[in-house]
Amino acid sequence: MKISIAKLSNLVSQKVIASMVNRLQHYWKFAIALLMSVLLAVTLNPFAVKAFNLSDLFRVLPSAIQIIQLSSIGDNEEVSLGQQIDRQIQQEVRISRDPAANALVSRLGQILVPTSDRPNIPYTFRVVDDNNLNAFATMGGFVYINTGTIAAADNVAQLASVIGHEMGHISGRHALEQMRQMAIAQGIATIAGVGDDRLVGIGVNLALRLPNSREAEFDADRRGLLNITRAGFAARAMPAFMQKLASSRGGGAPTFLSTHPATGERIAALNQSIQANNLNTSGGLNDSEYQRIWRSRFR
Repeated sequence: MKISIAKLSNLVSQKVIASMVNRLQHYWKFAIALLMSVLLAVTLNPFAVKAFNLSDLFRVLPSAIQIIQLSSIGDNEEVSLGQQIDRQIQQEVRISRDPAANALVSRLGQILVPTSDRPNIPYTFRVVDDNNLNAFATMGGFVYINTGTIAAADNVAQLASVIGHEMGHISGRHALEQMRQMAIAQGIATIAGVGDDRLVGIGVNLALRLPNSREAEFDADRRGLLNITRAGFAARAMPAFMQKLASSRGGGAPTFLSTHPATGERIAALNQSIQANNLNTSGGLNDSEYQRIWRSRFR
């Protein structure tokens, strides 16, 4: 069967138009919001009309749409972005080559994956060769635990609570929300496109240097507590480990126990949740062998 050039052109045009309509429908809310923002700015400042023209709008749209997409990014895209961030993080921290430490953290992490709020993404658990007490995570399922944190824990339940907390940040998509906010500030404010390399840079900075918000920390605590409890680990291990670290530093705390919010507030919230929900699990507490092995290994 032969199709004329005219008919073929018409079919192609219809598909292109349909594709454009689908994309416009996907972003219609954003387009309306952006238009309203422009109209509001012009209303408040009529002189802005001279400084803003249609070409400015079309220069803003690509980066703005990319930033808005961060709020509803799919699992595959998130994992892909996380992999890029992970590769850069490995250039900035020293990943431990200790097979036993990596096996310990990976084993506990994999126990927690099925009981987490997001069990359907691949998780990667890495040990950072650093005696400082710290742990962090980035989007797409990447969790990092310092050797100093392994040594500071009294038992596997306490270490699992740290891993669970970091997984809580991932399941809560906290890094994505922070990245969206930073991308808006750095991208739209300067009317500049936000390329993948720039997003990776923001992601690395968030993971290694910037604290989470108050709401994100409480949410990660809540998610982590429920996760370790569902996996059978002692719920009280989480507030106990926080209290232990805060007390050992005279009220201070490592990065992952950020003082915003105060550690005491987080401990109180965890204890209240444990009592209110009758979380009486006790797995992983009686572990004298853990202390014998790991206290001396990294100290």
